This record gives sequence, C-alpha cells and structure tokens, in this order.
Amino acid sequence: MRRSGSGLSWERGLLLACAGLVIVLTVSIIVFISTKGLATFLVNRVSPAEFLLSTEWAPDRPAEQGGPRVGGLPYILGSVAVSVLAVMVATPLGLSGAVFAVEVAPRWGQRVLQPALEMLAGIPSVVYGWMGLTVLVPFVREHAGGLGFSLLAGFLVLSVMVLPTIFTVSADSLRALPPDLKEAAYALGSTRWQTIRRVLLPAARSGIIAGVVLGLARAFGEALAVQMVIGNTRKIPTSLLDPVTTLTSAITMDMPYTVMGSLWNNVLWSMALLLLLMSCGFIVAIKLIARRGVKL
Repeated sequence: MRRSGSGLSWERGLLLACAGLVIVLTVSIIVFISTKGLATFLVNRVSPAEFLLSTEWAPDRPAEQGGPRVGGLPYILGSVAVSVLAVMVATPLGLSGAVFAVEVAPRWGQRVLQPALEMLAGIPSVVYGWMGLTVLVPFVREHAGGLGFSLLAGFLVLSVMVLPTIFTVSADSLRALPPDLKEAAYALGSTRWQTIRRVLLPAARSGIIAGVVLGLARAFGEALAVQMVIGNTRKIPTSLLDPVTTLTSAITMDMPYTVMGSLWNNVLWSMALLLLLMSCGFIVAIKLIARRGVKL
C-alpha cells in the first residue's frame, strides 16, 4: 500500500521534532553542567591544578585557619583505581564467555548462557550494593583482613556489573564476522582454537575493544553500589584492603548538605563536569575504534 505525501510529511516532521528535542536536551545538560562546574575556577578562583592534583580537602575551612581547600585527587584516583581494576577482572571473563557462547557451546548452551549474563545488566545497582555489603564485605574482612570496606570489595562488585556489557558487545562482534573467515581457516588446516585465536579474535578486535571501553564508561559512572562497599574515606589507597572514595560517591554524599552557589557546592559540580568530560572521551574513543574497524 502506498502512503500519501501528506502522511510521509507528518511522520518526517514528528521524527525531526523528536530528534531536535533530543539534541536540545543534550546540549542543555552539557551547558548547564559546564556552567556550574566552571564556577569553581571562574567565580571562586580555585586553580585547576589545585582541584586536579591536591590531596587536601577542607571546603568549609574558615579564612582565619588558612581558607578552604578543594583538592580532588583522592576522588579521581579512587574512581580510576576502582574502574580500571573492575575492567581488568571483567574483560577476560566477558571475552571468554563470548567465545564460548558463539564458537564452542552447543545451541542449548547459547540459549542459556547469553540470557543468563544479560540478566545481570537488569539487576538494580542497589541490589549489587546490598549483596556486596552483606556478603562480600564480611568475607573480605574475615579472610583478607582490614575493615572489609575496601578497594577490593569495590572493584569486585563493579566487575560483576560491567561483565554483561563486555560479554554482549564481544559476542555480537564475533557473530558479525563473515563465515568465510572461519571456513578459509579450516580449509588451510587450522584447528578450532587456532581459528579462534589467530583469525576470529583479531578480526573482531575493534568490537571487543569498544565493549571494554563501554564497560569502563559504565564503571566510571556507577555510584550507589560502589559507595556501599568502598568505605568512602578521603585518602589515596596504598593497598587493595584500604577504604577509598570516588567522584560519584563524593557527589551523592555531599550534594544534599551544601548550599547552592557555595564553593563546596561548585566543587561538586566540577566533579560532575569531570565525569561528563570522561564520558565524552569514552564516546569519542568508541567512535574512533568503530571507524578504524570499518577500514580493516
């Protein structure tokens, strides 16, 4: 059935309106967070070097005692440590699961494994945090030492949360490969594992790397589950058993107790701006990886 020209114009106009609304909302959020985040440096005259490199945190200290200090280095290093370690644990597990589901498991195994791992992505963050608080933290305290609230508990909980992302993207990348690659490898006498290791994984590397970057982006943005198990101590960790804090934890804990427009409040917005810039960097990295994958 052919549609009338007026019907197509109406549908096209609706799609354009929805796309325009999404663009306006995205730009508005970026402008709002940027305006709030830059107030620390433009209004309160805090140097970016102090915010990024200092470890001294006293945003409400009066002037007669030396004035406020808003060093965010412990938060930045805490976020980096928790996120990177979580991805280092989740990447081999997710990639191995993807190879098994796509190339090794029988059909019934594929039908069970992938939905089971994808269900992990649908579990609310507070459930992960509650399980980590009641099971993992006491286990770490009894068998590894320390208080249990630690960098170790944080990245273990986070690794389970980013595992479905890495697994799903890696599995989709392996499935998208042309069957000619596998058939050519078998025709040359390669075994199944030689084909997987030397042909399929290198051919799907751009998609696998994109999955890892997506998992890292998810890890940086996670707040609640990590906050419940890391101890939220403002110091740079020196071991896996030390309590730590992250940018997201600082924002969620301190934002309700600050006055809008104060230095303390503006610094929290600066942390939000830093997280936004990190997310934009991850998106650019994924675009570059995808573009490079198309050229391969």
